[in-house]
Amino acid sequence: MNNRQLFLQHLAQTTDFPLMIEVEKAEGIYLYGPNGEKYIDLISGIGVSNVGHRHPKVLEAIHSQLEKYMHLMVYGEFVQSPQTELAKAICDTLPSSLDNVYLVNSGSEAVEGALKLAKRHTGKRKLISCVDAYHGSSHGALSVGGNEIFKRAYRPLLPGISNIRYGNEQDLSQIDHETAAVIIETIQGEGGIRIATKEYFKAIRKKCDETGTLLILDEIQCGFGRTGRFWAFEHFEIVPDMIVCAKGMGGGMPIGAFVANKTIMGAFKNNPLLGHITTFGGHPVSAAASIATISVLKNESLIDQVEKKANLFKSLLIHPKIKGIRNKGLMMAVEFDSFDTLKVIIDRAIELGVITDWFLFCDDSMRIAPPLTITEEEIRNACSVILQAVEEAIL
Repeated sequence: MNNRQLFLQHLAQTTDFPLMIEVEKAEGIYLYGPNGEKYIDLISGIGVSNVGHRHPKVLEAIHSQLEKYMHLMVYGEFVQSPQTELAKAICDTLPSSLDNVYLVNSGSEAVEGALKLAKRHTGKRKLISCVDAYHGSSHGALSVGGNEIFKRAYRPLLPGISNIRYGNEQDLSQIDHETAAVIIETIQGEGGIRIATKEYFKAIRKKCDETGTLLILDEIQCGFGRTGRFWAFEHFEIVPDMIVCAKGMGGGMPIGAFVANKTIMGAFKNNPLLGHITTFGGHPVSAAASIATISVLKNESLIDQVEKKANLFKSLLIHPKIKGIRNKGLMMAVEFDSFDTLKVIIDRAIELGVITDWFLFCDDSMRIAPPLTITEEEIRNACSVILQAVEEAIL
């Protein structure tokens, strides 16, 4: 059996229509197939490869750590320099009130830990999230998701959860003294790149302060430079009580984290002790890759270039079929009139060598979230292919 047959026969499937793109190698913004195929990856593995595929500095850090050790002990027991150095590097990017990092393996795990911590620290049980929010697919993370289509088959989920409309200040009245936490994506990702106002975020910060509610910002997709700031919340002049991150954090390696202050995080130490446990969280090789990723983002000025590159995309992607573009930096949604139109365009673009996607809760818009390393020439080439796909889809 060839790889495609083995894929279908033995690998668990999540749809009846997987993309089935076979990849032999990846480098920079490109994926390469076994028969000479070459694709521009305009979605970064869904927000993961912010510094591109196999960045040399990330590979160097991985190889160096492999020479020392891999897994040693469950998280939090042994002093391991990749973990401690990464925690310090993350804290150095954040306001001083966010000074304690719990390393995990993924975004969903970061959300699970943050929800547990909010309940444990506050002693409350009520949680609030947003309509069309996506925080992951594990049981607790799914519980605070905001789309019933993905939830109904798995009920009963966690109790005590209600949804508010993202960006709607009137709904903030639902936050009360019984609320342990509000978890909200700083920029809504799977909702189709929805961006609330600075005034909204200041209002939600104020309401949380008044009610003793923890504000958890989900920056799993929008963090690590994606929006033109290291953290997306920097655009809105607020500071959360907790932040969760993953995806672009590891330079292609699996890792995630939730961050709070030391007092809040200390709730995991007693009653019960070992209040949150992970075997592979903060894996030393992933942690080393993440340290290198942070260094690349800072030293290669990638974040400073985000806005200029985003503006180039917007200046080039002009066509009567394109209804508009929503974006915060290189987190972009290109809107068409329907999913039927968009699906044909996406399929044709892939045939022409450009990989894009749609959003879970917004299927009329094309996802564009390329590696931040993409050059202006590569942007022009990618946009030319997209516009060709749009033209051919009309025929």
